[in-house]
Parts: sequence; structure tokens; C-alpha cells
Amino acid sequence: MSSSPLSKKRRLSGTETKTGSHCSSSNSVRTDLSHTPANGMAKNGNDADIDEGLYSRQLYVLGHAAMKRMQNSNVLISGMRGLGVEIAKTVILGGVRSVTVHDQGVAEWRDLSSQFYIREEDLGKNRAEVSQSRLAELNNYVPVAAYTGALTEDFLTKFQVVVLTISTMEEQQKVGEFCHSKGIKIIVADTRGLFGQLFCDFGEEMIVHDTNGEQPLSAMISMITKDNPGVVTCLDEARHGFESGDFVTFSEVQGMTELNGCQPVEIKVLGPYTFSICDTAGFTDYVRGGIVSQVKMPKKFTFKSISSSMAEPEFIMTDFGKFERPAQLHVGFQAIHAFQKKHNRLPAPWNQADGEEMLTLAKELNSAQSGSAKVEQLDEALVKKMCYVAAGDLAPVNAFIGGLAAQEVMKACTGKFMPIMQWLYFDALECLAEEEGVVLTEEECAPRNSRYDGQIAVFGTKLQDLLAKQRYFLVGAGAIGCELLKNFAMIGLASGEGEVIVTDMDTIEKSNLNRQFLFRQSDVTKMKSDTAAAAVKQMNPSIKITGHQNRVGPDTERIYDDDFFESLDGVANALDNVDARLYMDRRCVYYRKPLLESGTLGTKGNVQVVIPFLTESYSSSQDPPEKSIPICTLKNFPNAIEHTLQWARDEFEGLFKQPPENALQYLSDPKFMERTLKLPGGQSAELLEAVYKSLVTDCPHSFADCVAWARNHWQCQYSNNIRQLLHNFPPDQLTSSGAPFWSGPKRCPHPLEFSTSNDLHIDYIMAAANLFAQTYGIESCTDRADVVKFSQEVKVPNFTPRSGVKIHVSDQELQNSNSSVDDSRLEELKVLLPPPESSQFKLCAIDFEKDDDTNFHMDFIVAASNLRAENYDIPPTDRHNSKLIAGKIIPAIATTTAAVVGLVCLELIKIVQGHKKLETFKNGFMNLSLPFFAFSEPIAAPRHKYYEIEWTLWDRFEVSGLQPSGEEMTLRQFLDFFKVWLLLLFVSPQGLLY
Repeated sequence: MSSSPLSKKRRLSGTETKTGSHCSSSNSVRTDLSHTPANGMAKNGNDADIDEGLYSRQLYVLGHAAMKRMQNSNVLISGMRGLGVEIAKTVILGGVRSVTVHDQGVAEWRDLSSQFYIREEDLGKNRAEVSQSRLAELNNYVPVAAYTGALTEDFLTKFQVVVLTISTMEEQQKVGEFCHSKGIKIIVADTRGLFGQLFCDFGEEMIVHDTNGEQPLSAMISMITKDNPGVVTCLDEARHGFESGDFVTFSEVQGMTELNGCQPVEIKVLGPYTFSICDTAGFTDYVRGGIVSQVKMPKKFTFKSISSSMAEPEFIMTDFGKFERPAQLHVGFQAIHAFQKKHNRLPAPWNQADGEEMLTLAKELNSAQSGSAKVEQLDEALVKKMCYVAAGDLAPVNAFIGGLAAQEVMKACTGKFMPIMQWLYFDALECLAEEEGVVLTEEECAPRNSRYDGQIAVFGTKLQDLLAKQRYFLVGAGAIGCELLKNFAMIGLASGEGEVIVTDMDTIEKSNLNRQFLFRQSDVTKMKSDTAAAAVKQMNPSIKITGHQNRVGPDTERIYDDDFFESLDGVANALDNVDARLYMDRRCVYYRKPLLESGTLGTKGNVQVVIPFLTESYSSSQDPPEKSIPICTLKNFPNAIEHTLQWARDEFEGLFKQPPENALQYLSDPKFMERTLKLPGGQSAELLEAVYKSLVTDCPHSFADCVAWARNHWQCQYSNNIRQLLHNFPPDQLTSSGAPFWSGPKRCPHPLEFSTSNDLHIDYIMAAANLFAQTYGIESCTDRADVVKFSQEVKVPNFTPRSGVKIHVSDQELQNSNSSVDDSRLEELKVLLPPPESSQFKLCAIDFEKDDDTNFHMDFIVAASNLRAENYDIPPTDRHNSKLIAGKIIPAIATTTAAVVGLVCLELIKIVQGHKKLETFKNGFMNLSLPFFAFSEPIAAPRHKYYEIEWTLWDRFEVSGLQPSGEEMTLRQFLDFFKVWLLLLFVSPQGLLY
């Protein structure tokens, strides 16, 4: 019997390198990671348990090993203005060992424009001390301390990662050089109005364990040549997905067994289905089968100190449309520091004299450069704009740069993902006036002892007045919703005559607390929308906000009706499913309202802005549908753990949800039988058989009966059905072409033998019996000893495989089959079923809930899936990974959410100002793990033309039903109106088209 491989191309749940035979090639490497970097970084971490209930979504991004390394890291964040508190908030949510916040300054009016943990009554108090208690509430596992002294060398040695914000150039260089010499990771983050800067120095020897965070690929092998180098050919069902330079290892290869368990081998891709490996000329002949699996190899990176890197900078691009911008901003930020050092203040907002002086300083600095930092031609207009807005402090820019900086902290702590090498610059100058040459006055942007002074310094008071009047609908109060509300409060949205309406029908769960930072442990089970609204009112008491608990959809159109939508200035989506997004997009197109759309997936995030009459809508382009698993693969030929988990989910629905639902319909719906008998093919008999089993043959009267049912079902699924499959297709079966039937994607199974001493077997019986009992209202039992005892008492019928049983090999064969209807059995079932009115059943259908560890749902899924995996010799997976796949969980992390929402709110500022040029707006995509950023102008609304008439999706026929005289339009007037349009639309040179 051939042992067939896993799926042709899939993601593996584990990344451990196998040990065993060595592939004799210079490309085969063995990395020694016994060296421990300074300060204990990149160790495996302590053995402290990770609270999976709290960190579950983040764990699917970072993994357990990285989380444990992060739990060993003490982090210092210096500077508690808006940027510093944003970084601190996100790092604390992430779960480091401890965070110390540092600041020697006191709260000022301009801090309130972005420092969401400072209140007006805190003005004049130390920013670090005020922020500490509120930051400490975010995560009970992370101690937060405040420090107000000087950053001495002795103090800095307590930390593995140091973050500097609002620091002088001298302090950056002094602390940076010390940290570099001591192996302390340092990040410098800064924002100046619409500009942002980020610098990373992770030392002379930074080990990155995983540069991209993607799950390792796997492919099935069809051939390996004996050559130097050997060439591996994969099955041609899908591309292997590997890249040259990747490392792979092999398993389940028949014939050329020297490759099985070899050390990771570097490959060179030759084509979409082929790649070369090491010298295989001396190996035994390849016979068949085998799996090639990608292995993530640690990589070492060397960083320059800040002083060295300042002169010879490397830049990460944030916008490829601004290719020359980073070098210009590199000089510009130095000029701001030079101006501040000279005058002991920042340049005054939109002050022409300060702008000229800073330009002179920038030219002097640039002339003094001797390395690659020197730019050939300084962009004078850009430098002046930097000067004009340098005193600004914008919450959206802080959110974007702060989210990135917090992700770099996590990279420094964990060695997970590719760090920024080493400078990143960002600007959002498109937020300024679209017209060329528009310059605000000093008077418009001067400080007013207002909480919005940091924003007024950039945009003046006119924008502030517009923001206060906005009426916005926020759909969703989850992670993105919380970040949006925080930014809304900081920028002053709806702080006057306007209003923010936020709706979310969900309650707060523990797993939300890791990302949805407006919620606390004491808020669990409360409504998200109301709790979030109350939290942002604390941040800015002026914001007018109303919480709803409604799902958006046709059912709530009586609430969110014409009057509601017509009163809005715009909509912001914070949704977690495509259907709701499409619905809201249709409503925004219908009512011609701007829509801010965004989403995240782990470290990936996207932003889309939809502007009436200007851009396409969200629905204009959609992702392709997810590839489904063939039915026959699930039923009989699984080859990956994803297949067994989906099979287990189908089992759950088919055992504990659908049968009781059908039985309840039979008992309560008088027309159930009539409808059922009209079903096509054999569906009517199949459905009535299921109802008969639920009400008669399988109906339990005690928990022991439930155990008996579970034990017999175990026997059927993991022994009898497998024996029948092997009876139909023996292990040595050949296809019509003479090839082994059990090869390629088909793994030959084997039946299991039940044992009460096997924990997995009893796990299954325990979960299945309790769930079955729940569907009948029978009291549950959690005593394993009782379950074992009941299992031993079950008399399992003997089974003999039968001939003539049809098992479909492909979905096409299944579709072509005709299911016959046994009319006599149908009539018999109609008689055998108990009369609905005489039944006293307490049936209950169970809806799958993945996040409750006490309800037996995931216990059943894990046991059912891993038992089936054992049938087919598929490596099992743990509960954590099973929950990810079976529960279709979206991995999430607070860093991406913060950064994405920062970009969303920059687009909001453009909308409120009334920007009309397509090139002003920015759709964005980011992947913080790489890191990678891409911005583009939105796609214009496609224009359609029929002769002289042009229109887009935003255009429509508008009929005023009420005449100027106050009379309602008559039917004749209505028809006359459309006659005019029909003539315009359908007149051609040849005459009227009918």
C-alpha cells in the first residue's frame, strides 16, 4: 500500500525543522542559533501561560513562541504626547512584560488634540503620570510605570526596547549610540503635523525567525530526478508557490528515502511546478509520492547606529508615487530640529519668516552632508510646508505612525517579521487645500487655548467648524470602530451641531479586549456601541454620540430610512463581513453619501474611500470567491488537516443542528410533510429518515443512551465506513491506466480500533454524548470515569463490508448519479413517524460557538477532526489551530488597526474640506510584517455613454412627486416625464428606437 501525501499546496500548521539524514549539497545549511543576543532577546521566553481567551486573535498573527518572547521584554516609551500614548496603548495591548512611560513635560492645550488619555483638568500635570493609570487599565497582565527623571545610562539598561518620541536630535543620538553599544533595541518615532518619521536600530545582530508571517507552503511530489542538481516536479493541480532561496524538507518520499527528514535544502525555482535541490545522483531511485514542505529559516540582520544611519540612510518607501520624498523629508526633519535648537521653540504655524529661515537651515544642513543623505535639489516648497505645519499635532498621523512603531516594538521583542531598515517617512500633504498656492494665515492657525490647537495649527479654524457640524454614521464598534471613535473624538467630529451615530448589535467578549481598547474587563457582556460611546465621551466631552444596537440590513430600513440617510454627511464602515459591507455600499450609492471603507487581516490592512460622482463604489470590484473543498474529498479522500476540520464542522451541523431543526419543524409545522414530499429526487425520503431517527430510533432517554449513540457513531465513522471504502478500493487497487488508485492526492486510510484507554477516543465520546444529550434536554455529565464505564457497556454490532455499495470518486460522478426514490419506504415512514400532536420532545438545535471552552463544541471538532486525520495518516493539529480553521477566525492585531484607521481619518479630513480631485484621495494597502505600503488614487466611477447621454453608477432619474404648486404629481405627468427622457435616450440618426 502506498502512503499518499498531503494536499498539493497548502499551509502547514507547524514550522519545526526536521532532523535526520542530510542532503549532501553545499546548499543544505544548518543554522546554529545557540548564541543568545544581549539582554536576553529572541529567547524562547518564559514558561508562563498565555491567556488564549484574551490574546486568541493576536496569537494567530504572532504565534505562541513569539508571544512568549514578547512576555520577556521590558519596554520604555519616552514622550507622552499623542504619538507616545498611541504607541504605549498598542504595545500594552500586545502583552509585553512591562511598559514604562517617560516624560518630563506637563500637559498643554495642544496635547488634547491627540493625547486621548489627558483631560482638560490634567493641564499643567506631568503627562507620564497622568497617562500611567489610564494605560494600566488596558491589560492586567502588563505592569505600567511612570518615570519623570532623566534618561540615564543606568536607567536605560533595564529595558530591552527603548522608544523615543518628541526627543531632541541630541537626545536621539546620545541614547541611540548608548543603546546600540549595549544591544538594546531603539526606535525613534516623530510626527510633525502632516509628516511622520520612524527609525529603527535593532543592533549588530538581529535574528529574525520569520520574515513574512505567512504559513509555510507544502506541495505534493510527482517526480524527483537523480542528477546534480536533482529536479523536483510537483503535481500540476496548482503551482507550488515556492521562490528561489526558499528552504524545504521532504517526507513520505518512496524510493529516494534519503530525502525524508533531511536538513532544510535551499531550492532554485525552475518553473511553476519544478525546482532544483541538492545533488541526488547518488540516491536510490524515486518511486512515487512525497511531500515537500517549506521551512522558515532564521536570518541575521545588522543595523547601523542612528548617527551612522543619519549620514547613510536606507529608506522604506511608503508611497511609490513620491519616490524622491523620503530623502527630502530626511533633511526636513533635521532642519526642524535645528530650528527648535536655535530658537527653543517650534516654527510658528504658517509663519512666512520662520519658513524662510528653516529653508536656509535645510540648505545649510544639506550642503554639509557628504554621504548619500545629501539631495541634489532641495524641494523648497516642501521644506516650507514642513515648517508651516511642524507645530501641528494630528491624531490620524499619530495613529498611523504609532501603529507602525508599535509593530516595530513587537518585532524587536519577538524576532517575528521583517524590521524597518532603517528609516521610514510619511506625509499626507493632500489633506491641505487642493488649489495651488493657497497659504493659510498665522491668525487663522494661531493657538487659542483650545483642545484642537494641534489641529488648528495645520488647518486653521474653518475646518474645525466644519468638523463640529458633521453627522456621521459609524457601522460597527469593534476594533476598527473603537479606533475610529477615538480619532473622531480627537479631531472634534460632531463636537458642535453634528452627531455620530454608532450601531453594533454585539456584546463585549473577553477576546475583544486585546484590540478594542475602549473596553475593559468589567465591560464584558455589555453592549459595544453604548460602552464605546461612553468611553469616547470621557476623551472629549464635546462629542455628540448616540449608540444603537441594530444590525444594518433590510430589516432595519424603517429605522435607517430616507430621512436618516439624507441627514448624514457620510458613513464609515467598521464591519467584519462582506455582505454587510455590500449592503452599506448600496445604501451610500442610493443616497449619494461618502463611504469610508477599511479592513484588516493580521498585519495586512486596506483603506478605500468612496466619493459620490467621483469614484467607483465598494461593490464595483470584488475579490474572487474562496476555493471550496470538493465534496468527495471531504467524504472519502481527505489529504490535509483543513479537510478533516471542515468534515468535523459538517458533522457538527449534521448531528446537532440540522436533525433537531428538521424534527422540530415536523412537530410544529402542519405543512412540513406536504413540503417535504415535493422535494426532488431522494431528498424527501432522506429528510423523513432523519426525522424518524431523531424521534424514534436514536431518541435517548438517559445520558447512558447518549454515550451508546456516540460510541456507535464513532464505530461507524472511524471503522465501518473506512472498511467499506477499502472494500470498494483495496490498497493495491489500480486505475484503468494502471496507476495506483491510492496515489497523488488520495491517501490510503486505515480503520481505527476503539479503546477506552485512548484519551482522544474518550474525548470524542464525552463531547458527542454531551452535545447529543443537550439536543434532547438530557442532563449532561462531565465525569470521564462514568463515560468510560458507559462506553464499556455498549454492545457494538458486528460490521461486514457489503458489495454493491456505490462510493463516488469525483464530484462530477456524484452530480451525474441518480438517486432513486423508494416509494414503499416513503409510505412506511409516513406511518411510522409519531403524530406531531402526541409528542413531548424537548428538542434543541445547537448553533456552533467556538469561543466558549465549556460547551463541548470545540472539543467535538478537535476530536472528530484528529480521529479522521489518524484514519488517513494526516498529522493532527492542536485546539488553537483547529479553532482558527474550523471557526474561520480572522487573525487580528491592534497595530494594523491603529495604522489603518489613521489613514481612514486622513481621508475623512479631505472629504469634510470638500476636496473634489480624484488624485487628492488615497486608497491604501499595507502589510506591516514585510513591511510594505502601496497607495493609489481611487478608481474613477466608470462612465457609460449612449449617443450624447453619459452616466455613472451615481446617476439616476429623479422625479419630484410634489409640484411647485404643492399638488402631487399625477400619473399622466409621471408618464410625460419619462417620455421626454426616453426620447433623449433612444433617438438615433435613423429615427426613434422602439
